[in-house]
Amino acid sequence: MIEMQSVSKVFRTDVVETHALKAFSLRIEAHEFVAITGPSGSGKTTFLNVAGLLEEFTSGKYLLDGKDVSGLKDDARSRIRNEKIGFIFQSFNLIPDLNIYDNVEVPLHYRGFTSAERRKRVTAALERVGLAQRMKHIPAQLSGGQQQRAAIARALAGDPRVILADEPTGNLDTTMSGQIMDLLEEINSGGTTILMVTHNPELAMRAHRHIEIVDGALAASRPGNRGVPEASAAAVASGAGALARAGATATIKAGAAGQPS
Repeated sequence: MIEMQSVSKVFRTDVVETHALKAFSLRIEAHEFVAITGPSGSGKTTFLNVAGLLEEFTSGKYLLDGKDVSGLKDDARSRIRNEKIGFIFQSFNLIPDLNIYDNVEVPLHYRGFTSAERRKRVTAALERVGLAQRMKHIPAQLSGGQQQRAAIARALAGDPRVILADEPTGNLDTTMSGQIMDLLEEINSGGTTILMVTHNPELAMRAHRHIEIVDGALAASRPGNRGVPEASAAAVASGAGALARAGATATIKAGAAGQPS
C-alpha cells in the first residue's frame, strides 16, 4: 500500500538546512493499522505530510498503492490524494459556519460526484460514526468527540484506501479517546489502511504495528497488542531488516571515521 525507499526531506533557508526525514525506508501493507510515535520535532508530521502527498520530498522513491508518485505535478498529486487518501486532524479542521452534513460533503464536490451520490455517501458516513441525527448541527453545537467523529465521517465519505490521522485523540479526554480508537479499529477491520500519529503509548499499542521515528529516521518497528495481520508480516520483517542495515551502515561509517587518512 505504502512503500518509501530512502526518502529524504530537507527544508532549506539561506542560512540553515533541516533534515526532517533522513533516508527513510518503510513499507506498510494494505489493511494495516500502524501507529507512529516519537518525540516532538522527530519528523512524524513531515512523514505523514509526505505520505499524504501534502509535501514533496527531496530525494528517494515513494510508491502509493503500487504507483510511483515521485515527482508528480500538483494536479496529479491532488487527484490521487482526493481519490485514495482521507485525513483526520487533531484540531478537527471543520468549517465553523457549515453544518456537519455540509462539512462532510465539501471534499466530494472536488471528485465530481452527482448530488445524489454525494447525499448517499454523506448520509452513510454520518450513520457509520453515529451522527446521523446531528447532521444539521454546526461544529460549535457538538462536543469535541462528536466533532472528531464528523471529521472521520468526512474522511470516510470519499471511500479512501488509506486514512492518515495526525493526533486524532490529542484534544480529547480519556473516555472520548477510547471511543475514537474503537471507531478507528472498526474502520480498519473493514479494510481501510490507517496510519496514526500519537504521543500516547497505550493507544499506539492498540495498532497492528508501532513504529518510532527519531531525528527523521526509523528507530523501531514492533508489533502492537492487536498482533500483526498475515498480510503485513513481511512488512514488519522488512522494517526490521531496514533497521539492521541502517545500524550496520552507521557502524561501518563510524569505523571508517576512526581510520587514519
